[in-house]
Amino acid sequence: MPRRIGAVSGFADEAQVHVKAGNGGAGSVSFRREAHVSKGGPDGGDGGNGGDVWLVASTNQASLLGFRDHPHRRATDGKHGQGKKRHGPRGQALEVPVPVGTMVRGPDGSVLADLATAGDRWLAAGGGRGGRGNARFLSNRRRAPAFAEQGEKGEERWLDLELKLLADVALVGLPNSGKSTLISRISAARPKVAAYPFTTLEPHLGVVRVGRPGDETEFVVADVPGLVEGAAEGRGLGHRFLRHVERARALVVLLDLAPADAVSASEQERILLTELGRYRPELLQRPRLVVGSKSDVALEGIDAEPELIISAVTGAGIPELLVRLAAMVVEARVAEAMPNRSVVIHRPLSEEIEVIRSEDGSFVVLGRPALRAVALSDLNDPDAVDYVQSRLRRLGVERALVRAGVRDGDVVHLGELSFTYQREEGVEGAVSETPLPEIRRSTRRGRGSDR
Repeated sequence: MPRRIGAVSGFADEAQVHVKAGNGGAGSVSFRREAHVSKGGPDGGDGGNGGDVWLVASTNQASLLGFRDHPHRRATDGKHGQGKKRHGPRGQALEVPVPVGTMVRGPDGSVLADLATAGDRWLAAGGGRGGRGNARFLSNRRRAPAFAEQGEKGEERWLDLELKLLADVALVGLPNSGKSTLISRISAARPKVAAYPFTTLEPHLGVVRVGRPGDETEFVVADVPGLVEGAAEGRGLGHRFLRHVERARALVVLLDLAPADAVSASEQERILLTELGRYRPELLQRPRLVVGSKSDVALEGIDAEPELIISAVTGAGIPELLVRLAAMVVEARVAEAMPNRSVVIHRPLSEEIEVIRSEDGSFVVLGRPALRAVALSDLNDPDAVDYVQSRLRRLGVERALVRAGVRDGDVVHLGELSFTYQREEGVEGAVSETPLPEIRRSTRRGRGSDR
């Protein structure tokens, strides 16, 4: 007989999480102070990078329930730089464990990551880079730079989490077909059991061991809530139920031989296979076993031919069922050439410079290098403005603005700054060499400032 060793309680298969990576520390503006040295050089250290937030698939997590009441996860900030070229420590990364089989979606519903294997990791929010201290800006032209970089802000966003159970065997049947009774018989799972449809409103997992100690097969069985006709189109919360079947290695199609609503066994089989095929056609290629349940109260004249007939109440046919399920699971595991790996389609902010036109007619410059170029501590300092001008030219910001159709007098937003574009005489598409009165901090938060 099987050994009952586990069950899952307090289950949630959908949740939201808010991730906030740490901000980078600011660079330091400092000058060396020593005895008998009247004008020491710059020695401001760099700020530390902010901590990242990672989602990590863990076998120690079985549900998303922990995110329901506590959805916020935040990494620590990087520390600011200090004088004497002392760099600030980086923020500590945060690893957020999620159940194996968790799919991550963005606000628009697009799939960002599929953490299908234990140990899979996905960067949910990248920490901000630390700012460079004024010692980094020392050059032959700038002997005493009095400015440094501010730290970047860490990424921050809401994500939708969706769990698809990684069961070896999924029990599929119409409501009240005996799935909950069966899983309670073969494992330690204790789902609610009653003689009316939709007793099960959430999936349950049961762990079963078959065979002698030392030569036994262990597998996980999922009791999937009862399907109804039209489930593939979402009827009866069909999509929420069916997704838990997707990753099962084998299926048990459970036919009620004593249906209360007089739906014949053959009709039950037709409905179940049709809904599986409509939802995911490949599910019909999955190893499956058609089992008739409730043999102890079965009606006469069964019009279907199940491969096995059982009774979860009396135990009839249960040992043979488990032996056959163990064999199917072992065969399916051997057939898997390699485990599913994380599928990440998230695309971080491009390093390329991009210019877009806003609805108000102004221009917005995007691209991490351009945003970093203006993240200085003091843009009222002439040396800082000179650095910004030369840096933006090297990055090709002016060329991108000209290609986007910018004209003299147009407002350009770059991170949290805005300036009025003015072409330099004799230089096509160049920003004025005397832009100090034209560069100002924007009163609104610039687009693209969040990396």
